[in-house]
Amino acid sequence: MTLPSTHDVALAAERRTAARLLLAHPLIVSDGPHADLFPLIRRHADWLGKRFQQVLGYRLLVDSSYARLFKAGLGAGSGHRLERSTGTPFTPHTYACLALALSVLVTAPEQMLLSHLVADIRAAAADAGIEPAETGRAAGKRTLVAALRRLVDWGVLIETEGHVAALAQEAGGEALITIDRELARVVVAGPLSRARDGADLVRRAADPGFGGPRTYVRRMLVETPVVHLDELTDAERDWLRTRQRREAQAFSELLGLEMEIRAEGVALVDPEEELTDLHLPGTGTVAQAALLLAERLVERLRPQEPGHPATGGTLVIGVAVPDGLVDEMLAGLIAEYGQRSNWQRGYLEDLPSLREAVLDLLVRMRLMARVGRLRAEGEGLPEGYVEEASEGRTVTDVHGARPGGDGWVLLAAAARYATQVTVRPATAAGKGTDVQEELPL
Repeated sequence: MTLPSTHDVALAAERRTAARLLLAHPLIVSDGPHADLFPLIRRHADWLGKRFQQVLGYRLLVDSSYARLFKAGLGAGSGHRLERSTGTPFTPHTYACLALALSVLVTAPEQMLLSHLVADIRAAAADAGIEPAETGRAAGKRTLVAALRRLVDWGVLIETEGHVAALAQEAGGEALITIDRELARVVVAGPLSRARDGADLVRRAADPGFGGPRTYVRRMLVETPVVHLDELTDAERDWLRTRQRREAQAFSELLGLEMEIRAEGVALVDPEEELTDLHLPGTGTVAQAALLLAERLVERLRPQEPGHPATGGTLVIGVAVPDGLVDEMLAGLIAEYGQRSNWQRGYLEDLPSLREAVLDLLVRMRLMARVGRLRAEGEGLPEGYVEEASEGRTVTDVHGARPGGDGWVLLAAAARYATQVTVRPATAAGKGTDVQEELPL
């Protein structure tokens, strides 16, 4: 076997670096935070464009001043939400302000006053019959500022004199804004012209098109922390199970990701811990409480004899969480860790708020979920989508792999965060047995 040359190794490393950057930051500008790597994207633009299209069905546009990777959706409830600088997620009002601002900016002059931009946004809202938060009130102003600050972060708006935050000042402020109309045009990736309404836009954006199950599964693997088998149709499960070893090699070469394959599903893991907007374990009250809650839920609810249909067992992807158990455990964690771990006082005094934040993180990490219809049951599929595996193909049976009814489900991936006890034999340096708790990463 011929070993790759030094040049080939360096070339592959450059392309992998550029691909990883685009996957994590789909809009890169030449003078932005990643300006040092922008020439790398331009150098390998043709190769990157072909690979992203072949593997994920994503379109790549590289210009002299920016690179835009047009990602596709995964369906309702699977998007990567935008957040304010405080970490607070965008509200529907904030998204409305962002969309209205973009609709104005694509035809705006190169420079304009902030007050004129706000007036145009109000006019656009009236024309569209939309009633966003009142921009004349303090809360409405903060909402609009959050949307405009996101456009500044993306490079669509440049604060030439003053800042967009001046809008939220009590006396009202002014600023001179420079607009990159080209960037404004490429921000939106969804098929706006064909969508009937918002729900239809989400469905159309999630349609993998010609690639079908192959493309959708690859997108799920890359864009979500873990893919449980009952989140896939028969055709998707069939494709994944027959190709997973080959796909593992492909994702390693393209993005440097490692595939973990389990009976319940598959996850792509980044050894560099760069390609994620979610971290667990993590810092802060919510992340610490979520990790401890997941650990204790697994300890309490772990099924005794999970199996696999191939060996005559029953596949267990999720177990029901009894009513009140989350509140009970969180109250215990507050008493045990809250004060000595310096958790935020607001959460210590407001259990419902802590529960909401913790469950939100665990849901986005795909460690817990609300009970509901799944993709394996036909939920959220595009019109005309292939659901069934080819005739004669046997796929993993996921029927009953997680409970129905109401409430919450603890998912199989949560076991990854359960405490493990490592027992080391005594050494000459010390007596007795060394017992250490470890959390797998």
